[in-house]
Amino acid sequence: MRLLFYLFLDKVLNNMGYQKFVGTALVPIFLLLLSLPCKAQLSTTFYDTTCPTALATINASVVAAVQNNGRNAALLIRLLFHDCFVQGCDASLLLEGSGSEKASPANDGVLGYEIIDTAKAAVESVCPGVVSCADILAVAARDASVAVSGPSWVVRLGRRDSPGSSAAEAATDLPRGNFNLQQLISNFQSKGLNEREMVALSGSHTLGQARCVRFRERAYNATNIDPAFATTLRANCPQTPPNGDGNLEPLDLQTPNIFDNNYFENLVASRGLLISDQALFDGGSSDSIVTEYVNNPGTFDSDFAAAMVKMSEITPLTGTSGSIRSVCTTAN
Repeated sequence: MRLLFYLFLDKVLNNMGYQKFVGTALVPIFLLLLSLPCKAQLSTTFYDTTCPTALATINASVVAAVQNNGRNAALLIRLLFHDCFVQGCDASLLLEGSGSEKASPANDGVLGYEIIDTAKAAVESVCPGVVSCADILAVAARDASVAVSGPSWVVRLGRRDSPGSSAAEAATDLPRGNFNLQQLISNFQSKGLNEREMVALSGSHTLGQARCVRFRERAYNATNIDPAFATTLRANCPQTPPNGDGNLEPLDLQTPNIFDNNYFENLVASRGLLISDQALFDGGSSDSIVTEYVNNPGTFDSDFAAAMVKMSEITPLTGTSGSIRSVCTTAN
């Protein structure tokens, strides 16, 4: 790449008369450009020669996990989200230790790590030291969506794994279940994602469940909640903690293990489980986006896929940065 640029520059300078530029500000600028390292890029063909069976191997692990428990699809998509929002998509979430992201209270309740461990072990058995944990996370989230009738998307590969992680960054960078709309918009904007992409990605809550400790405040104190829905939640979530803290309710009442647009229909009916869910349809700027996704499920699918691609490429480590971990829980 650098050689091609050099030959191009040489041709341009010769055509324009190199001598007339000597001593001008242009020459130092060109020389500076030549001195810059070439940044490696993500590619759809990254493992085609080094590990041609990588994607099929990851897919087999994901499909088996989802068939074993439908909730696992939600867990895998959530893992990628929590990884990418802290330090970028670098598998830092998977590292274990007292000061790690994984140990942060912000990641309390995040599950599914063992699915990635299984996929990593399977890939290592066919291509040792080649495929990063960060790429496995990205591919697994896509395959999990497809496994529950959700959209697919093209995953570009070549991410490398971070040597460390930070519980402190997890505490500040991840959105919270009690965020209002403006807090959600600001949080996603800080990661380069706009309001529409935020709403689309929130639609991943068409899958999975949340614990009583996360929705208790809404169940007992919210005014923008369907009364019958609130009564149902209170029956499974005692008002006084820690009683029932771990009791689960689906984020999507109708089809918690199938990817569809029922999540948005619930919001219109004031049946969002979390404060941050209902904030998307509560008289604010995102109401129109929610309504669009209710009326056009295909639009939601395509927007979700595009937003997942963008999110999965937040500041990845590439080239010679980072490493390829042999085990996802431990830095090399």
